[in-house]
Amino acid sequence: MALRQHQQLKQTQRLSPLQMQVIKLIELNSIELEEKIKQELEENPALDEGIERNDMEDDVKNEDDYAELLSEEEIVKGDYTSDEDMPDFRLSTGQSSNFEQPKTDFAFSGDHSLHQSLIDQINLRKISEQEKKIAQYIIGNLDENGYLESTLQSISDDLIFKENIDTSPTRIEQILKKIQNLEPAGVGARNLQECLLLQLRRKEQTEVIKNATQILEEQFDEFTKKHYDKIKRQLSFTYDDLKNAVDEIISLNPKPGNTWGDTMEMAMANITPDFIVELDGQEVTMWLNNRNIPPLHINKGFSDMLKGYAENKKSMSNDNKQALLFMKQKVDSARWFVDAIKQRQNTLKLTMETIISLQYDFFITGDEAMLKPMILKDVAEKTGFDISTISRVSNSKYVQTHAGVFPLKFFFSEAMQTDDGEDISSREVKIILKQKIENENPSKPLTDEEATKMLNDKGYVIARRTVAKYREQLGIPVARLRKKL
Repeated sequence: MALRQHQQLKQTQRLSPLQMQVIKLIELNSIELEEKIKQELEENPALDEGIERNDMEDDVKNEDDYAELLSEEEIVKGDYTSDEDMPDFRLSTGQSSNFEQPKTDFAFSGDHSLHQSLIDQINLRKISEQEKKIAQYIIGNLDENGYLESTLQSISDDLIFKENIDTSPTRIEQILKKIQNLEPAGVGARNLQECLLLQLRRKEQTEVIKNATQILEEQFDEFTKKHYDKIKRQLSFTYDDLKNAVDEIISLNPKPGNTWGDTMEMAMANITPDFIVELDGQEVTMWLNNRNIPPLHINKGFSDMLKGYAENKKSMSNDNKQALLFMKQKVDSARWFVDAIKQRQNTLKLTMETIISLQYDFFITGDEAMLKPMILKDVAEKTGFDISTISRVSNSKYVQTHAGVFPLKFFFSEAMQTDDGEDISSREVKIILKQKIENENPSKPLTDEEATKMLNDKGYVIARRTVAKYREQLGIPVARLRKKL
């Protein structure tokens, strides 16, 4: 087969270094941006923090002076070929870069961690130094819920390779038992059954506790499936025996690690919001949380040296030319970074203002039922940004409101219709579904079919599979698993 050469005209999208910087910075939240700025300040001597005294453009008036020198060596100032992950990015125009600082101070919590608490407790025990090292290694392998997912054999293998400690799984289990005696009760368990039994064994061994223990030891699978009638027959319990024992079991903590702030509520309390929204009557005011974001500018001394070199370029040695190229590269990089920060702030500000305007009723009332259907496209059309840009802004960003702290994704939901054609938010349907399930008869919980009929009767056009999806998104188990005695 003969090889042929042919030309093909192909159009590709190209992003400048500034646009690339903006895209990357938009994805960062406030804390990540603060770290990124610190990194840039450390790595680029041409970048300074603080109020700028003289504008760089006044010091370096004619960049054509550098054209001859820059042609001698390529500097990374070209374009980047975009791909599917780098879609078209439209920059906003006419937006002010002067933002007010938030009035409220927010910071991460310094709560005592579960792991550190356990290490502190084990250090008070009278055990050998080697046993403490093994215990610390086991504690380091506990997950956020306080469970040990690694096998004893894998821990034994890891200890000999990583800590040069040769010990058997049997000895590791003995030390694990000591950890399981620490607070909180149930920590160090290898599964849910062991976690619950550890908690029961610390209680006074009343008849109820003994019955609960027997259920977990002998009928655990049936208990998880809520086959109460079968448990009652198998263990010859009375109705009261069964009910009291089950009530005791469900009062236990299935995730003991959550005691140390791993619950969603604690996590939300420790978040540093990217936006602050305040309410004054019917007026909603928004700030970017820029408290720890310093003003940035080009280093004056650096730009002065660059100007001096440019004025004497004809008499420059090669070494001086290389120095000029290095400085020009750093100044360009600093300028792109400063401009990218401004573009990021403008983009975030306009996006949040648009979300507020679209969800004004919620920001006034704080009532989740007031949220309107809103998708990324709605915000993109109003801001003029690409949908991918709105997605990047919404990812990992949080807003502080009078009703609490919310992820930006909270405000987006698909649209549904009532039987008279009115658009409603899927979130409204979820609220009604959740309320109905919370108020259901616990001995005869609503099935998905019954919930669907109930919603249809209220005028919401919704299919059973959609109800099942919403129930799962709400973290609500199927009716069989919600059944109570």
